[in-house]
Amino acid sequence: MDVRHNEAEHRYEFDAPHGVAIAVYHQRGDRLVFTHTEVPPADEGRGIGAALVKAALDDTRRRGFKIVPACSFVEAFVRRHPEYDDRR
Repeated sequence: MDVRHNEAEHRYEFDAPHGVAIAVYHQRGDRLVFTHTEVPPADEGRGIGAALVKAALDDTRRRGFKIVPACSFVEAFVRRHPEYDDRR
């Protein structure tokens, strides 16, 4: 999965079959706060959102930032994958 970091737009992007899937964030000090995740409706249920969020969170960690889930999709992903939970 080829996820790109669009730093100018503060989001991670993936070209899904029916449009662009996005994970939007804003930076707060040493943290990236993920505020919105969106997958084109025709592509929902295919695991695209989870793969996008995993790639975004992995890149966030590689870049030395902590993760703050502020949207329900990222929050649910972090609950299922507690290794990404920096709130502990």
